[in-house]
Amino acid sequence: MVIEEEFSSSLSTPPLSATNFRLFDEMELLEFKDKFVIRAVTSPDHGFSANFFNGDIQPLHSDDVVENPVKTSKICGVVGTIRLVAGMYILVITSSKEVGKYYGFPIFRVESMKYLPCNKAVKELGTQEKKDEAYFRNLLRVVESTPGLYYSYETDITVNLQRRLKLAEGWMTKPIWKQADPRFVWNRALLDELIECKLDGFIMPLVQGSFQTAELTLKNVPVTITLISRRCTRRLGTRMWRRGANLEGDAANFIETEQLLESKDFRSSFLQVRGSIPLLWEQIVDLSYKPRLNIINHQDTSNIVEHHFLDLSQRYGEILALDLTDEHGDEGKLSSAYAAEMEKLPNVRYVAFRFHSICGNSNFDKLHLLYDDISEDFGNQGYFLVDSNGKVLEEQRGVIRSNCIDCLDRTNVTQSYLARTSLDIQLRRIGIFSLEDTISTCSDEYNKFKILWVEQGDELSIEYTGTHALKRDLVRYGKQTLGGLITDGMSALSRYYLNNFQDGVRQDAIDLISGRYSVGRNNPSPFQLNAFESLSYLPVASALLIGGLTFTSFSLNQVGRNAHQFVSSVLWAGVTAGVMALVKANGRQFCSRPRLCGLI
Repeated sequence: MVIEEEFSSSLSTPPLSATNFRLFDEMELLEFKDKFVIRAVTSPDHGFSANFFNGDIQPLHSDDVVENPVKTSKICGVVGTIRLVAGMYILVITSSKEVGKYYGFPIFRVESMKYLPCNKAVKELGTQEKKDEAYFRNLLRVVESTPGLYYSYETDITVNLQRRLKLAEGWMTKPIWKQADPRFVWNRALLDELIECKLDGFIMPLVQGSFQTAELTLKNVPVTITLISRRCTRRLGTRMWRRGANLEGDAANFIETEQLLESKDFRSSFLQVRGSIPLLWEQIVDLSYKPRLNIINHQDTSNIVEHHFLDLSQRYGEILALDLTDEHGDEGKLSSAYAAEMEKLPNVRYVAFRFHSICGNSNFDKLHLLYDDISEDFGNQGYFLVDSNGKVLEEQRGVIRSNCIDCLDRTNVTQSYLARTSLDIQLRRIGIFSLEDTISTCSDEYNKFKILWVEQGDELSIEYTGTHALKRDLVRYGKQTLGGLITDGMSALSRYYLNNFQDGVRQDAIDLISGRYSVGRNNPSPFQLNAFESLSYLPVASALLIGGLTFTSFSLNQVGRNAHQFVSSVLWAGVTAGVMALVKANGRQFCSRPRLCGLI
């Protein structure tokens, strides 16, 4: 596994380009009758083979003869390996796109992936094992379409600028996978076999999140703004299927967002983080449009919250917890429970800002009320600034941790406001802006800045919910437009559908690729529950429910026509209600696999 090593506490400032290690960026896949071979195009002696019969990986040696393949194709990288019931699979990147530069190094987004089966044991499997293998292979197809994966052949992109310049001497000369922060390595559970075979040139850490960059000209000075968000892998999942914290204090949808400013003479960085409310809570998918929030009473809740913020403070310094949830209904109860726990942490300031009540859908400017409240903390936390000689001029001494319910829409709006405020301060500090200048007065360049945040919000939302972000108009225009209202409504309906009928499978795929399933021929099937297959039960129940609701609505419109139609209406209404009750009653049964227990 990737090991998180100790960082130096002293400020050493090696050049950002000081690395003599890079990954192979041109690879070819050779298919034979008994094996796959993956090797570097520029160094054909470097690579490995994977046996079809047992999945064994062997590094290539200079005397290995590799000729007459059945098929040869180009690939962009190796994501890793995974062993399922029948044997081993290799996941490779088949296409990618350069999306910008990070400290001068090209950054690529994964466009397509493919898994390569290295097993011939499938014929020897039993009936249930074949079913399990078929479902796991289906999950791998879901994994192939994972959005928002980024990498570089030449540098690590998991570590923020401030931490990067505090690394121990020689750190950036190590293989890239050894430089990486394991919290943000999406494929870390898939790298073990490559690491064991010492295939450093093929071990590619992937970050899931967002990477956006734009070239601006401010006061006739060219600057680059880069926005990179890194999703934490510790409690990775989809919207309704990963909520709150686990027993170790890891929060769902935890994301570190870094806004970078680069000019000829300076580089600066401003960090923010987001994450689900770090209590034990859940929303069980039961076909309701808005499932009820359930707070899990647990004797270790206070320790979980304390551990979460202790981990944050050790990494980032002073923490300000910004809660953007509503004060009414289930959200209000959850917020109150959160506030009660935060009162027990005297070293962490908790601020509740009722976004919907104060800002509504059109009063983005009212976020100045929030800034007025936290401006002192905001100023004390600061930002990171280094000059072209590597001299550290400013350090960021803390971070604002924001949350709403999903840590998406309200959080995106608020973080973009705070990032803009910090950017203005940084531009004044390095002499590009005067005290009166703000980026909002530079209309064309300001639009580029806002688009960065809109695109980032969309990408993070797609990864967590499957749809674009809501409240995009607030970020881009400062108010809600009619088109935005329509788009938000469609996205909300799409989220409902995905939550109920697709995200469970997506969650299974995430758990599989994260190493949460114990998979093998000697392990019991994780899918055979109570003598029936719950995997097929939910879609059937859902189809009956939707059909029942549709037919009931149609029948009730015709109810006055005759008695037969009335009886039919009552019958279908009863079927609908019965299926709804059955689905809700078995909600926990659908949750009995690890993906929904709420504590992992």
